Amino acid sequence: METRDLSRIDLNLLIALQVMLEECNVSRAAERLFITQPAMSKTLSRLREVFDDPLFTRSSHGMRPTPRALDLAAELETVLQGIQHLLAGHDFDPSVYRGEVTIAISEYIGVWLLPPLIHRLSFLAPRLTVRTITRVEHQLDQLALGELDLAVHIKHARYGDEFLCEAMGGAKPVLLAREAHPLTGQPSSWDNILRYPIMRLYMADMEELEFIQTRDSITRRLETVQEMQGGFETSHLMTAIEVLRNTDHLMPAPPFLMGNPTLAYKIQALELPPDVDYSIEYMLVRHRRTENSPLHNWLWQQILDVRAELREKLASAAPPGSR
Repeated sequence: METRDLSRIDLNLLIALQVMLEECNVSRAAERLFITQPAMSKTLSRLREVFDDPLFTRSSHGMRPTPRALDLAAELETVLQGIQHLLAGHDFDPSVYRGEVTIAISEYIGVWLLPPLIHRLSFLAPRLTVRTITRVEHQLDQLALGELDLAVHIKHARYGDEFLCEAMGGAKPVLLAREAHPLTGQPSSWDNILRYPIMRLYMADMEELEFIQTRDSITRRLETVQEMQGGFETSHLMTAIEVLRNTDHLMPAPPFLMGNPTLAYKIQALELPPDVDYSIEYMLVRHRRTENSPLHNWLWQQILDVRAELREKLASAAPPGSR
């Protein structure tokens, strides 16, 4: 866009031109604009200079617009209404909104959160396209650059002031294993775990995650297991589950995966050793550049509402003694 010509004019001149076109009289235009007649005459002179045209000429019937002024009149009202709409903003209606949002989300939490979220959005915002990415590095940078709209990930050790964050919940990890795994019924100890290979589901920004910063992190312990027994890493949850069903691999994971019947089929959750006494927390994150975006604010709230519904279902399904 060429902005040099635009810099020569201000909005007040366009408003004055619109009033002059409606009144074709300097005195009445001045009254409507709450300025003096000499000031209005000076404004008209500036308009003539900007548009290089007299714009209005005197006749026996008063001031008459020139052909150039009539051409401007055909577009000026629309332009001013557009500026007014731009300044005022508009009401966001998800039912008719067309657009796309991109969300980075780990498969661990995606398999729990996305089915009810997409079900909800299909009714409330049927024309909204939601694109999710499970494997994306430097997510905070991507949010700042606008490459991502939202991220739902394992809590990072640090977030700058430019990010808005909301806790999504967390849980102490468990070890997933196939049914009838040799560890079934055995004491939960690192000595026993050391005998079997470890499988890990890919986690973005691994070095930035809060639980990685924890002393005696489970990740460091499992790395020791992997050095001794080997292991397997994948970015595909269903692949990981199928490998678990057919091998003696063990995989650390949040316990809520066992709430999905498809994933839990022929899979069991084994407790980690007692020295693993912390939870892995998940966060919903966006950049402050979206703070005044009706779409982002609305979608943010939808995610939080789904989170609340899922928590309520988990609480109602839990045994009475565990609530």
